[in-house]
Amino acid sequence: MYDYDLLVVGSANADLVIGVERRPGAGETVLGSDLAVHPGGKGANQAVAAARLGARTALLARVGDDGHGRLLLDSQRAAGVDTVGVLVGGAPTGVALITVDPSGDNSIVVSPGANGRLTPADVRAAASLFHASRVVSAQLEIPLETVVEVVRNLAPDNRFVLNPSPPRPLPSEVLAACDPLIVNEHEARVILGEACVSEDPEDWARLLLAKGPRSVVVTLGGQGALVASSDGVSRVPSVTVHAVDTTGAGDAFTAALAWRLGAGESLAEAAAYAARVGAATVTREGAQASFPTASEVAALCCADPGDAPRAPGRRAGSAPGDGSRGESR
Repeated sequence: MYDYDLLVVGSANADLVIGVERRPGAGETVLGSDLAVHPGGKGANQAVAAARLGARTALLARVGDDGHGRLLLDSQRAAGVDTVGVLVGGAPTGVALITVDPSGDNSIVVSPGANGRLTPADVRAAASLFHASRVVSAQLEIPLETVVEVVRNLAPDNRFVLNPSPPRPLPSEVLAACDPLIVNEHEARVILGEACVSEDPEDWARLLLAKGPRSVVVTLGGQGALVASSDGVSRVPSVTVHAVDTTGAGDAFTAALAWRLGAGESLAEAAAYAARVGAATVTREGAQASFPTASEVAALCCADPGDAPRAPGRRAGSAPGDGSRGESR
């Protein structure tokens, strides 16, 4: 019996968000909306998203001993995340600077802060959390050597899920542990590097799988997602909603997928559910504030992927939201 459905090892940032009519070019200044500060970071986002869905979730992360750190701890606890693994101090809390345009797309710059001080020794000290968890999820907003240590400390029955964002080449040891490796189009190109000899996402999925992961998910925004394993490659259709803000949607997708895999669903089934979670997320502004509960996902008109459901309180539109658009966090 596991104490946790999901252990998230990753970043915790304060998101500083400004709405803009358009993104500035080089050397250009544009005026934006009032500054809004929200709890964020890919690790913290995934933990809150999973907990909102009903998963028993723990977070292993590091924050600063400052106001942003307290904001992050409060948001985790309010969502029901166990923060026993959240370390405090060593550097200021990480910060993400986010601009959001009228279409809901965003651009993000991250100052790692305390996230860069989450060390391999911190991972080794948290061994009990790994043994108490069914699934372990990580990202790359913490040092790569720390992610490598996560892989080395996985318990025999852990399933490891990795979203390599921001993307970088990965050691074979990490790739071999991924089940699945979850990438968007940009991340797929970076991970493949010179091996990216095709413009066909199905080829990307096969090429990524050949690098060693046990399974792969390639998210394709409005075109849905591809899931790849030894059984082959199949497509998961998108869910169409009126997109307001894609911030955090990729994290919600990953969290939902990891949780449902731990519950015994197939990769395709888990990805289809994650697409609904991502779709519900983009109908609201913000990252953690936009994450849906399980009942809200079910209320997405009980639609099958590929339908045009109406999110509660929102008018249906043409903007797709599958939880993985572009650079969405």
